[in-house]
Amino acid sequence: MPLIVYDYANFFGLLNVFNKKTQEHVESFVMRNILTLLILTLLSINIAVAASGDADAGKTKAATCAACHGANGIGASDSFPNLAGQHADYIVKQLKAFKSGDRENPLMAPMAAALSEQDMADLAAYYSALPLDGASQDVAAAKTGTTPSIAPTAYIPNPVAGKSLYELGDASRSIGACIGCHGREGNSEVLIYPNLANQHPEYLAKQLMNFKNKDRVNYAMNQFAGNMTKDDIADMAAYFADPAAVANVVSRKVRSAPPITAAVIAGRAKAATCAACHGADGNSPVAIYPKLAGQSADYLVKQLKEFKAGTRKNAVMGPMASALDEQDMLEIASYYAAQKITVADSAGSDIGKKLYFGGNVKRKITACVACHGANGKGMNNAGFPTIAGQNEAYLKAQLLQFKKAERNNDYNTMMQSVAAKLSASDIDELSKHIAAMK
Repeated sequence: MPLIVYDYANFFGLLNVFNKKTQEHVESFVMRNILTLLILTLLSINIAVAASGDADAGKTKAATCAACHGANGIGASDSFPNLAGQHADYIVKQLKAFKSGDRENPLMAPMAAALSEQDMADLAAYYSALPLDGASQDVAAAKTGTTPSIAPTAYIPNPVAGKSLYELGDASRSIGACIGCHGREGNSEVLIYPNLANQHPEYLAKQLMNFKNKDRVNYAMNQFAGNMTKDDIADMAAYFADPAAVANVVSRKVRSAPPITAAVIAGRAKAATCAACHGADGNSPVAIYPKLAGQSADYLVKQLKEFKAGTRKNAVMGPMASALDEQDMLEIASYYAAQKITVADSAGSDIGKKLYFGGNVKRKITACVACHGANGKGMNNAGFPTIAGQNEAYLKAQLLQFKKAERNNDYNTMMQSVAAKLSASDIDELSKHIAAMK
């Protein structure tokens, strides 16, 4: 009997040991799994951060860039751009372009060729986080006793003229206003367009010359810079050398009145049949018909030719244009171009103004200012019409036609592409703003 009791006691003792060991194994297994999950979670967080660009990693990788772009992102000389405070998206875009060869540069191409997408994201994150003020550059200049300067030229650059060209463009030469893409004083609010603020003036001038000569390819910039003179470019660089110095100067562009030529005089008589819809002086009294006063003659001729050919369809204008020869079109267009548009007093629209000048990056809507200018006067040589002060109902009708592709005589479907992304409300607000522009 004592033997049996002893055996039971021994059995339960062994069972307790077994249970304890099992519990320890279970607890160990659970702890190992918890630690594994924590490690995996931390790794996934690090990966997520790295995928969007790691500024600390970028700082290490940027060591090889410092020779040209400075340890603080401020170019070592006027020939190299400042990267401090630049948009990360823009930096990545340019590095990819250097790597693919879309943007050619004998120095940057081999540098970018060795970079992965993660390297680019890290570098961009680092430079975009650096302060934009360039203080370190000023300190370095003080130590050496030198200051950055633009090389002297025979022409004395005019920063006021540079500011006016930057903010208003020059419609007569098809130079668009830069402010729509690059922001006031060069502080771009659109991530794919670079900041120009605090950039080396000489670097800006060099890039504008590259765009002008098509050594650097970008359709819009080739178009605008191609029509700029060397003096224009020098003026623009002078403006960015110190925008604060002319901050209180109001940008103005002097426009000469169109000359009264023989074509204008002849066109006045021929335009008599147009007066019922467009008004005697081109200021249509009927809201659904366009004002023609002050419109580019080249643009009007283009429209008349397309009404005649049927490439722009309109039940009223088709038959009217079919009776005109090219000389008739030129004279009628010249007459209307020489007239002054009358703008109706209206409240406009703050929403429309924001869309006109800034577009909508998230919805990929291009700002109207890029083609039609800050004052809505268009660009004659590029074929972009004057739209400021146009009848609101007419503007709305044309935007809707472009949106539905019912009107398709625009260059490279530019207007159709933009209008397709506009909502009915966008069209209403834009039309209100444009109709009120003077």
